[in-house]
Amino acid sequence: MTASMVSVCTSASKAATRSAGPSAYPSFASYVRARQPVLLRTARSLTANPSDAEDLLQTALTKTYVAWDRIEDHRALDGYVRRALLNTRTSQWRKRKVDEFACDELPEPETVPAGDPAEQQALHDAMWRAIMKLPARQRAMVVLRYYEDLSEAQTAEVLGVSIGTVKSAVSRALGKLREDPELTPVR
Repeated sequence: MTASMVSVCTSASKAATRSAGPSAYPSFASYVRARQPVLLRTARSLTANPSDAEDLLQTALTKTYVAWDRIEDHRALDGYVRRALLNTRTSQWRKRKVDEFACDELPEPETVPAGDPAEQQALHDAMWRAIMKLPARQRAMVVLRYYEDLSEAQTAEVLGVSIGTVKSAVSRALGKLREDPELTPVR
């Protein structure tokens, strides 16, 4: 159920509760019992999802209930409810955000060919050897930032230094790692 349907149903039902009690319109209840299957078919023709059709019909019937005492010709109730269904569905359609698209095939994520595990391990080892060459403070900051995935502020807090110190030390450390001859083949 969309947010717009909730607000429509809620405000309409509150208005109906204020204006009349639950059994104020026995003719409305008998009308709904008699015509609900036909009206539900109409609602289903307006939506693709049966649950959405039920919600749509409920909203339209709520609007009809609120206007029950203003409807002069009760022989034209089906037309009134159908118009409420159509207007409600149009409003929902205009307000909705399109975040799903129908397509013939399910989109599959592109698979990246997995590299040779031996090469990946060699790269991992070379990276650690290069990190171990860094001064202890820079090494700690690189490990906390990129291996432990801490933010600059968190890294500064753990090490008891300022954020600026973390930024400059990590920048210098990355510069040294870029220049490391063992990591040159990776680039």
